[in-house]
Amino acid sequence: MADSDDAPTSMFSQSHRSRLPDDTVFYSIFPDSALSSSPSPSDLQSLHLQILSSVSSFTSSYLWQHQPFSLSLSSPSPPPSCPCSSAPLPLHLHGRLRYGDNLDDEWFAVFLLFHISRVFPDLSVRVWDTDGEFLLIEAAFHLPRWLNPETSLNRVFIRRGDLHIVPRDKIASPSIVDALKFLVGNEDQSRAGEAVQNAVKARIAGYPEQARRNMHRVRVRVPVSVAQVLRHEPCLISLAVEGFYDRDIDSMKYAARMERFLTKGKEEELVPVVVTLSRAMYAQLVQQTFQAPKCYPMPSRSDPRAYMEAELGMKIACGFEMMYQMRRREGLEGKGSTWEAYRESLERSGYLEGLLPGSKEYRRLMEKAEEYYKNSSLFSKASEMMSSPVRCIDEILALPHSTDDFRNQEVPPSDDDSWLYAGEDELNSALLERQKEMELYDAMHGKKKKPKEPSETGPSNHSNDECDLSNIAKTMEAFVHKVSSYKGAEVPDQRDTVDLDVDRFFKDMESVLGCHETEVSSPDGDAGEGSSSDMDFDESEDATDDEDKEDPFTDSYSDALNQELKSSTLTKSFVRANEEPSKTNQGASSSSTQVMDEDFSPVDVDVNLVKSLLNSFSSQEGLPGPASNLLGLMGLRLPQDGSKGK
Repeated sequence: MADSDDAPTSMFSQSHRSRLPDDTVFYSIFPDSALSSSPSPSDLQSLHLQILSSVSSFTSSYLWQHQPFSLSLSSPSPPPSCPCSSAPLPLHLHGRLRYGDNLDDEWFAVFLLFHISRVFPDLSVRVWDTDGEFLLIEAAFHLPRWLNPETSLNRVFIRRGDLHIVPRDKIASPSIVDALKFLVGNEDQSRAGEAVQNAVKARIAGYPEQARRNMHRVRVRVPVSVAQVLRHEPCLISLAVEGFYDRDIDSMKYAARMERFLTKGKEEELVPVVVTLSRAMYAQLVQQTFQAPKCYPMPSRSDPRAYMEAELGMKIACGFEMMYQMRRREGLEGKGSTWEAYRESLERSGYLEGLLPGSKEYRRLMEKAEEYYKNSSLFSKASEMMSSPVRCIDEILALPHSTDDFRNQEVPPSDDDSWLYAGEDELNSALLERQKEMELYDAMHGKKKKPKEPSETGPSNHSNDECDLSNIAKTMEAFVHKVSSYKGAEVPDQRDTVDLDVDRFFKDMESVLGCHETEVSSPDGDAGEGSSSDMDFDESEDATDDEDKEDPFTDSYSDALNQELKSSTLTKSFVRANEEPSKTNQGASSSSTQVMDEDFSPVDVDVNLVKSLLNSFSSQEGLPGPASNLLGLMGLRLPQDGSKGK
């Protein structure tokens, strides 16, 4: 942990953020064999297939928000998103996953990485996201004090199902290779403490069951073309929800026409189907109000259940239409992976370097590459469909289909969605857990709350009946005269008093600003007697006629300002010193001299201060506000106004 008093949860959220795409998690998997020797690409391909096979049971039925969990073979140079040095990296596997608004996707990916590290003990895994080392953020209250964003570079790994942190006293500034070599031979020294392990693993303790609970099934009524697409490729629902949720004016023009998914217009028959979504996707659909296009065949509201199913289906259909048309128009359609493209990548990487086409070794390597391509294609099918949905949809809709295919099928009821409206308990539980962590952290670092002591300046610990309003003016005066800095004024408390030499302060200010004594001085030329205060209005009467002629604008401006103030009620809004009630009853026949004397009579600053604070406090009507917050900082607490209307 850093020595700073700042909240530890912000420690690891600053590094490399500007270089990373938003809402994306990145990960790299380094085999130990890559450190001692240069493994052949075929060995890395074999490891790749084994890893994908080990997680397929968890990911086969899971719907990702934007893109599925995937791995790719690396190039020697690090990816631009990698928060590590620019030195060449050993051969490894890497991937990225955009999770969007669904944080469950990110933590499910973390669970998969921990699972991979347990199944394959000779691997070291790196994972980071837009916030940087987010695993350390999760365990911020339990980290060693030396660990901060500047010292965490190339130190945090997952290995054998545990979190490892390369110690600072072992390697001062590790490169990625140095850190990996240290992990291989010193796992007992790099393994993080139990408190850190528990904090991180508690976040993924519910998986993979949590991933299944994150799925939500709902009955909808959709056009037959949408039903056909969802029956063949249910994972495309995520792109439809994304198209609906991220819609803009341009994409909504396509939804108004529905040329691809509503060919018959209002004559189209809606068919009931069950759609599986993540809870985040379901919330994005349900919580948004969206008017059905005029061409869409919405049923009557007389049947609320059928209408709700059709309304949700309409949002899905419009999302498909907008996504399909926008991708086709903007050329966002991915090319997908083909054998030819993969073979070319092998040639560029040097996989077949030095071998003659048709030789025995060439054929052997090509056979391995073909086998790897076929096997990996089984795991990358979902990724290819997500990257080229237009082509996939066209192929599906080219197959024979009709409403009869969906008319007589059994459609189960929707899942209970009470979780959508009952998240308060879960939120309060999470906040309470964080509060306990903060209290434990403060206790461990000697930051226990001091017991309240009787205040010398205010009635904060007294009963309401003992509230002395005179303390407000005294405490405010102490607050104003307290030392302050660029962070703000310090609240008066039991700290040492601060002595301020007022004369020296004004002299220093004059020397800095270049504002020496006023040049309008007495005839004997003594500038030290001149007035430098902008409140000494009466002394202007002693100026000579020549001086008045030198600056006629000042006189005219002053006369206009005084005249304006006379006609306003500003002067009547202040309580003045020794003010007599009879003065308020004086008629308009008073002379101008009397009016000016009344206007410039002394103002009782303390009384006006207390009056203004009380008025502001009363207007809050018991709610939080600036007056109660300011008084609370100064140790004062006013009783609630229980005499309204009296």
